[in-house]
Amino acid sequence: MQNKRSHFFHIVNPSPWPFFVAITLFNVLAGVILWVNKYVIGGNIIIVSFLILVIFVQFWFTDIIREATYEGKHSIQVQKGLKLGMILFIVSEVMFFFGFFWAYFHFSLSPSIEIGCLWPPYGIQVFNYLHVPLYNTFVLLLSGVCITWCHNNIISIEKDFEANIITLVVTILLAIHFTYYQVIEYIEASFNISDSVYGSIFFMATGFHGFHVILGTFFLIICFIRLWKGHFGRKHHLGLEFAIWYWHFVDVVWLFLYVCVYWWASTSLV
Repeated sequence: MQNKRSHFFHIVNPSPWPFFVAITLFNVLAGVILWVNKYVIGGNIIIVSFLILVIFVQFWFTDIIREATYEGKHSIQVQKGLKLGMILFIVSEVMFFFGFFWAYFHFSLSPSIEIGCLWPPYGIQVFNYLHVPLYNTFVLLLSGVCITWCHNNIISIEKDFEANIITLVVTILLAIHFTYYQVIEYIEASFNISDSVYGSIFFMATGFHGFHVILGTFFLIICFIRLWKGHFGRKHHLGLEFAIWYWHFVDVVWLFLYVCVYWWASTSLV
């Protein structure tokens, strides 16, 4: 009997989860808009929509994990396509942050008269780059070292399961630690997002980076659960590899943010 499948690619089964996730994300955005405009119902919409979003994403991830781990549909050729898709996604994220850096350099290199021809603008008390920002830089770089250690141990012949678990847990804890101090920094900030163009760019750039850190943390937590269940092998650990790529991207973006937004802004006042 001739095999009906004449190609190496994986044609996914019809799934309702992408549609439901898109609708829920729209509801989250609507809640954010209402919340920003000081409607009380906006906060409730955000919380409810986010909880529903977590449930839908869980169902979606479960289907993908089943196809990859138990049904064996992610062949080598399929994995190449998925890697290309992840690379293009990270490139799109680079372009996203490139817009923030473009705006930052546009206003910092040639400050307009509206902000007093100064950068940072007059009245803005920037953060000391040697305090929390530098500490968070070491935390994020250490997390990158830990996740790389975990990856190298997985692809090695003499792999240590306990070391994989420990290094991945340390990475997750460092990520949560970074987010905690980022929130503390926001709370103690002497300016807000409406204080001149510096405040807008600062909170948009660092805020979206923090959002990416949170997403990466959830990504790593899912990988930890899969690692604990034995889903990853020496040649089949694509989910963990994607999480590592994404986490290194977050590291690199933070280094640029630290140099440009924290260090340069602080030294410009001298």
